Amino acid sequence: MTGRTSTEVDITVITFDLDNTLWDVEPALLRAEQAQQDWLRLHRPGAVEHYDHEALWEFKKSVWRRHPQMLHHVSQIRIQMLYELQVAAGYPEKQARSGAEQAFAVFLAERQQVKLYEEALAVLETLAGKFTLGALTNGNADVYKTDAGDYFDFAFLAEEVGASKPHPDMFHAALQRTGAAPHNVVHVGDDPEHDIAGAQAVGMQTVWMNSRGKEWPDRPRASREISNLRQLPQAIAEIVAAENIRAPG
Repeated sequence: MTGRTSTEVDITVITFDLDNTLWDVEPALLRAEQAQQDWLRLHRPGAVEHYDHEALWEFKKSVWRRHPQMLHHVSQIRIQMLYELQVAAGYPEKQARSGAEQAFAVFLAERQQVKLYEEALAVLETLAGKFTLGALTNGNADVYKTDAGDYFDFAFLAEEVGASKPHPDMFHAALQRTGAAPHNVVHVGDDPEHDIAGAQAVGMQTVWMNSRGKEWPDRPRASREISNLRQLPQAIAEIVAAENIRAPG
């Protein structure tokens, strides 16, 4: 841009967490879990009827403990859990494997049916005209299966990268994809540890999406805090202005 000096800071890339940053994930997860349970009760009777919510959660944690290599693969860990539930109910391995895949497909189809925050598309459209936009998620949401997908240049899932936020590999994947320097990237997310601390550790600017009015924990604060995505363009402008004030002339 004309008039800029070599020391001026610019933001060129914005990366987003997805769940509870661009949408409230809880309704989709509840529907997905119910669809999965309904499929199992219909097609694999006896697999889940004896488990309440807490017991199923304990079963899932036991699968994590037995398969630590799947820690960053949320889809694989769910499929493994579904498989083991059916084996424990007496189903033969082949039937349990196919049932796990089918039950997971039912879960995932419903899990992708998220409802974007009302203001999300308008804000993304504004930002996409000025910045490269990317998604970084620890979950298995596919931004390209939502109405927001048209505005995103890239997306990385933890299970593709092999590491979950706050691990630096997730953020480095975005830097490698875009060629941007860390200080030219803003990461937007709702989780103080996974999103904010993780991005700060690699030198990115950060915006905390605090739509639920939570208290900030005892750790270095994000560059900016917002409660609604409508505030994001102004937050980014403020980050740029603050950085340029600090930059040497």
